[in-house]
Amino acid sequence: MRIALFATCIVDAMYPEVAQATVSILRRLGHEVIFPEGQSCCGQMHINSGKFAQAEPVIANHVRAFTSTEWDVAVAPSASCVASLGHQQPMVATRVGNDALASEAAEVAGRTYELTQFLTDVQGVTDAATDLGSYFPHRVTYHPSCHGMRLLRLGDRQSSLVRSVEAIDFVELPLADSCCGFGGTFSVKNPEVSSAMLADKVRTIQATEADVCTGGDVSCLLHIGGGMSRFERTGSFDGAPDVTAVHVKETSSTDEHGHTTETLTTVVGADDDDHLTPGHRGTSPSEPSRTQSGFRVGQAAVHLARILASTREDPLRVPSEGAEVSGGSLR
Repeated sequence: MRIALFATCIVDAMYPEVAQATVSILRRLGHEVIFPEGQSCCGQMHINSGKFAQAEPVIANHVRAFTSTEWDVAVAPSASCVASLGHQQPMVATRVGNDALASEAAEVAGRTYELTQFLTDVQGVTDAATDLGSYFPHRVTYHPSCHGMRLLRLGDRQSSLVRSVEAIDFVELPLADSCCGFGGTFSVKNPEVSSAMLADKVRTIQATEADVCTGGDVSCLLHIGGGMSRFERTGSFDGAPDVTAVHVKETSSTDEHGHTTETLTTVVGADDDDHLTPGHRGTSPSEPSRTQSGFRVGQAAVHLARILASTREDPLRVPSEGAEVSGGSLR
């Protein structure tokens, strides 16, 4: 299959290694990958800010880039940008009176997949270890982005693939479906609210004691990784309320393949016994806790494409193995 890589502007500018990992995965499956020249922003930033007239030429540029050459499907390592193509571009083009552009944008969007959408729905990949050779022997938690959950309705596509990586120690993220506070221009226009939401998200990530937090959108991971880095540098979140206690309860379950998954549930600012339920091991502020009101130094954020691309022969390293963490993100 001839696949057009939609790298997205934020991946291209900030995390080119995510695009490289995506290409590696697709080539591993035997596909030819091309990069349509001239691609840039999808226009989501303009659209989310209500700048429809300014978004039109950006949309037109995307359509022009992806209709200038032949390809079967396009793949992007970004649920947010893929959602924008289908849910926003045709609507905006119609609103500004450009029906021809709306039709072309809808056609391009209809053949564009988020990475795990393509892997599961088109390729039938269900086991990353077997089908992709993925190997990552580290503790990992997963943050689902809002657009992936609510617009693309990815469900468990991303988390299931991450879980199936060989040797991975996957732990559920408490309150996973809560927003990290990024929201594109929301974090710029509402920094205090965004910072408080980020603090809550990072606290739950810390509670898992994961080496890395993964996800399918580098924008969210940029925000989360930046929050981790800021706390490690300054010991606080600007504009975020202090939290006096973090309580944790832990359960484990075994799936049909015999794999055991730990589940940690965090209760922030609760009374000592609020988090305790029969049969669950819990901690209270007066007990030693691996998460109590503390932050684990050395955690990093990393896009799931890099975990899926990691193999025994060419493994992705974590900070404890000497990997560089820049701005909270694994390099």
